[in-house]
Amino acid sequence: MSVPSEARLAAIRLLALDVDGVLTDGRLWYFQNGEESKAFHVQDGHGLKRLMRAGIEVALITARRSPVAALRARELGIERYHENVADKGERLRAIADDLGIPLAACAYMGDDEPDLAALEVAGLAIAPANAVAAVRVKADWCCQARGGEGAVREVCEMLLTARAAA
Repeated sequence: MSVPSEARLAAIRLLALDVDGVLTDGRLWYFQNGEESKAFHVQDGHGLKRLMRAGIEVALITARRSPVAALRARELGIERYHENVADKGERLRAIADDLGIPLAACAYMGDDEPDLAALEVAGLAIAPANAVAAVRVKADWCCQARGGEGAVREVCEMLLTARAAA
């Protein structure tokens, strides 16, 4: 699977991401008091901030409710944080419609079966290196990096490089 063309990457105006397994390594840490913890890669966060400064919209779409993920979204300045989402494809459509962005100009990155609907409607479907086989088959592009280990930064760099060259 080759990297999408520079023109295709440069056309992306919205990057939507799953959280667990994409922005994190997918592991959930639970404490005795019932709270959870997750680890986010600081380089992914910096890449997302650079994308937003370049005018590319960013959205997080997760099937879970996670105060930790919501906090990370706020910290990064991501206004489009959607949790408890049963149908990620429909939510991606709604976000794109709200922003006036055609689905062809939307990229989605997911790692597991709940992401398939969004991957199918996005103009560019992306998977981290450790995504399940069903997702890798649907992806237009699979990152070299694993979820939570720089995969999001890899996507950000590709999008920013393509935009700068356009």
